[in-house]
Amino acid sequence: MTSTVELLDEGNTVPFIARYRKEVTGELDETQIRQIEERVGYYRSLEQRKEEVIRLLDEQGKLTEDLQKQINGAVKLTEVEDIYRPYRPKRKTRASVAREKGLEPLAEYLLSFPAAGSAEAEAEKYLTEEVLTVEDALQGAMDIIAEDVADDPKVRGWVRDHTRRNSYLATRAKDLEKSSVYEMYYEFKEPLSKVPSHRVLAINRGEREEYLLVGVDVDPEPVLSWLHKNYVKEDSTTTDLVKRAVADAYKRLIAPAIERELRAELTEKASEQAIIVFSKNLRSLLLQPPVRGKMVLGVDPAYRTGCKWAVVDQTGKLLEVGVVYPTPPQQKLREAEEVFTRLIEEYGIEVIAIGNGTASRETEQFVAGLIQKLKKPGLAYVIVSEAGASVYSASKLAIKEFPDLDVSQRSAVSIARRLQDPLAELVKIEPKAVGVGQYQHDVPPKRLDESLSTVVESAVNHVGVDLNTASAPLLSYVSGINASVAENIVHFREETGVMNNRRQLSAVPRLGPKTFEQCAGFLRISGGENPLDATPIHPESYDLTYQLLELVGASLDELGTPSLRSKLTELDIEKTAEELGAGVPTLKDIIEALLRPGRDPREDLPQPVFMTDVLSIEDLKSGMELKGVVRNVVDFGAFVDIGVGNDGLVHISELSHDYVKNPLDVVSVGDVVTVRVLSVDVQRGRISLSMK
Repeated sequence: MTSTVELLDEGNTVPFIARYRKEVTGELDETQIRQIEERVGYYRSLEQRKEEVIRLLDEQGKLTEDLQKQINGAVKLTEVEDIYRPYRPKRKTRASVAREKGLEPLAEYLLSFPAAGSAEAEAEKYLTEEVLTVEDALQGAMDIIAEDVADDPKVRGWVRDHTRRNSYLATRAKDLEKSSVYEMYYEFKEPLSKVPSHRVLAINRGEREEYLLVGVDVDPEPVLSWLHKNYVKEDSTTTDLVKRAVADAYKRLIAPAIERELRAELTEKASEQAIIVFSKNLRSLLLQPPVRGKMVLGVDPAYRTGCKWAVVDQTGKLLEVGVVYPTPPQQKLREAEEVFTRLIEEYGIEVIAIGNGTASRETEQFVAGLIQKLKKPGLAYVIVSEAGASVYSASKLAIKEFPDLDVSQRSAVSIARRLQDPLAELVKIEPKAVGVGQYQHDVPPKRLDESLSTVVESAVNHVGVDLNTASAPLLSYVSGINASVAENIVHFREETGVMNNRRQLSAVPRLGPKTFEQCAGFLRISGGENPLDATPIHPESYDLTYQLLELVGASLDELGTPSLRSKLTELDIEKTAEELGAGVPTLKDIIEALLRPGRDPREDLPQPVFMTDVLSIEDLKSGMELKGVVRNVVDFGAFVDIGVGNDGLVHISELSHDYVKNPLDVVSVGDVVTVRVLSVDVQRGRISLSMK
């Protein structure tokens, strides 16, 4: 772990460390390295706060050896804050006012629990122009006691733990007459420790939109009993007064603060879970297999303004754009058929990619009907998620890329390209705009952006990037490359032409030795001077690769051939690593790259579902078995596109015969699955599915 932290402190990126420093880390994967990075960050913040609190206490002259020992021994930030609470400068409180009036000795008297005497008689000694009555004096003393009890770290810790274990999250309607999507929470109660994340965020939203009143319910008696046990002595003339002060401390000061803390804790955990779900879905979406080598007709469906279309060739180059009106209100079906028939014949279209937004259903029916009429072998259509396409189409990047197209035409190009290479196209869109999460608008935007950027970075580096064709947005996610360096690479490429060697990167402005080290292994050059530049083998390992090839009696020209494959698979890797003075993990990766040069890890995943005919929701019957594509995964199940316009829900209880703790353990976005129809509600457009 220490070595991994040192690598991070040296400015190495997580993808680089995970891929090219396996010997140093003990083959930790990206997730484990990021966990170390987060934990180290937390503990460094904790140490920084400890130092700050010790300094502040020292400046106040309140620092004692015992206090310093408690602070240094704290393992959580909340513990440090609890210790510091009594000494933190406070705004004006009832207790601070009482102290200013000189009532602290009276509070100490009450806490001394005298066996005889009168609290009222003692209080008379403190009457002044500011303290006019005995009742005022006693109230001020009790306010001081209440604040001292509330500020006690031991009390805070115990009450927090007790409430966390024994309370309920309770909700009720702010206005019972007002209908809303939150009606199931109009009278609702669930143990705080068991509320699922998606419910926490839904309740928070209902409260924010002023439909719900939300609170934490806990029986106060056990708490008061514990406080009495620790703060009150019986059989004293001041017992009842101290009990009143303790009860006030809990009700007025401790309980509301603990409720805020626990709800914040609950929201933080729920937000983290929502971010995890979104991140896993986004990764699956980004890593959907590319559909290579096909001429694609992309269609952005619409009603009144017509369906914008774009033809792109096998490389994603735009050939032609236009618009047809097969949908209501125009319904110019014959004209649309003529246009699409011409495009299919002229360009040899093999796949029609239809966006899944407004009018998708009607467009799909039109395209399926045309395919049936043409009876052209191999021609099919596929529904493509267009989430975020409009965001991209209106972006500066899209305007720069296609200045002569309107927004919806750019969207049609994006839909076609998403099918050809989802990763290259989706990186152009802000990650949170791709619509594969749950409650992503209810989580901290900064934390969400950080997490999703990490996912995109991980996916891009997992696949690798073609140095000569990658866009600046795609390059900016490569290990070590920032947005300005990515732009510099593109400008350099435009000025000097195709790069033939990874070493040419060193001539790119602001791409120094450290950046080269971090990025080189993730950038590929096909058909360049050195065949190794097309592999994930890092230039720092080229000499080792040459030694390995020499050892087995092979050359670079044999990459990917059966003869080299035979020679490499027969190797004793551990013995060879020792002979070459290399690390076993690095040698394994080199051999894997030599066996499958140019391999795209996405190719091992199932291809999209291509269709030639269409179903409608009315065609569905209970018990029907269909193939579908997972479009989104949430805590309570998965939404599956079965080609009827409405995604069906596979509830978590229907994902498997075995118990499923988390749907992501069973399915991912982009998975092709077989489902059975359980029930259909045509009126509400709801479809219930099962994977059992």
